[in-house]
Amino acid sequence: MNLLFFTIAQAAPACSTSAKSSPLQFPIMMALLFGVMYFMMIRPQRRRDKERKEMIANVKAGDRVLLTSGILGQVNNVNETSLIIQIAEKTKIEVVKASISQVLEKDENPSEIELTK
Repeated sequence: MNLLFFTIAQAAPACSTSAKSSPLQFPIMMALLFGVMYFMMIRPQRRRDKERKEMIANVKAGDRVLLTSGILGQVNNVNETSLIIQIAEKTKIEVVKASISQVLEKDENPSEIELTK
């Protein structure tokens, strides 16, 4: 019985020797993962946000706009944080600038592709 215990005790350290990994391997992998996520998710979203802010900042009286609620209208007056939109003859509404979904050219129809973004 002692012989069996002795052989098992000697064999145990031999089995536990495996390739040791670098202590920097985990932080390097996390940095690579964050880098990929930044270029695939965060950077494109920031670019879209910047384009949207520029679009909203460049809205002027006379522009035809599509609101996020689906209402089409023409901008009559631009305030600091809101717009006066004419949606029908003698019908004007005041909306916040953030509710603009698209700025349309004259006689342009709203595109469904941009609504789903």
